[in-house]
Amino acid sequence: MEKVSVITVNFNQSFITEQLLSSISETNSYANVEIIVVDNGSKENKVPEWGAAYPTIKFIRSDKNLGFAGGNNLGVNEATGEYLFFVNNDTEFTAGLIETMVKVMREHPEVGMASPKIRYFDQPNTLQYAGFTPMNYYTCRNKCIGQFEEDSGQYDDKIGQTGYIHGAAMMVRRAAIEKAGLMAENFFLYYEEMDWCDRVRRAGYQIWFVPQGLIYHKESISVGKASGLKEFFMNRNRILFIRRNAPVLARLFFYIYFVLIVAPRNMLNYAREKQKGFTALLWKAIWWNVTHSKNSNNLGYPLPR
Repeated sequence: MEKVSVITVNFNQSFITEQLLSSISETNSYANVEIIVVDNGSKENKVPEWGAAYPTIKFIRSDKNLGFAGGNNLGVNEATGEYLFFVNNDTEFTAGLIETMVKVMREHPEVGMASPKIRYFDQPNTLQYAGFTPMNYYTCRNKCIGQFEEDSGQYDDKIGQTGYIHGAAMMVRRAAIEKAGLMAENFFLYYEEMDWCDRVRRAGYQIWFVPQGLIYHKESISVGKASGLKEFFMNRNRILFIRRNAPVLARLFFYIYFVLIVAPRNMLNYAREKQKGFTALLWKAIWWNVTHSKNSNNLGYPLPR
């Protein structure tokens, strides 16, 4: 039985993380599992308390917030599983989830990464994810398949290749990580899993959607529906993703499209929604990409605490 390392990252959400651990305990029947929790520089260090309460779980404490990629990469360094199952701490497991994902990885060695079906926790019959369409590198747009649809089983026969996994729940083959490398930490937040998918695909592996697995997601607890942090990194990393992954002509088209179409449209939306300071953050995100290399570790934004 292959070993699975379940990795999750906590940042100032100890209660939410404890709910995840409870859901894993209550639903999981796959025997060969290790659970790794990375505390990503939370104000309150719960690791000593957690270590006493959950003696079979590995806890790692980072003194600073390393972002989504950095936190998960700490977990990878401690993981011993053949498959690594990265899950957001604001998710809830369902029965048979790990077995289902492992079965696919075992029977299809060409699969490097896979995500289960994801539904919204607060709307448990509503889909969040049933795969992704391929990326349009000219606009850096693709579509999350099934999002906001009622789940009536319409995607249950769609197991197989998809454009991208979903960062809330993704099982990754260790061999694929060894070939493609870890997640790029300079994204900090957003687009890092899509960048990782492109690199894993270039390493010769496939990306799959597995509708027979199901997980629930408490969307946007960490960052919120609208925040300066989210707005800066969504714009900065959208450009950064194209710089790192798109062909030359597509990159040139995208830069023109972003400055002439996306930026003015976003500014109009900020004005309409009375989101003060967001226009400055947009141009700060653009300027970061002008002045920094695509591998720069300078985040360009104050770390949240």
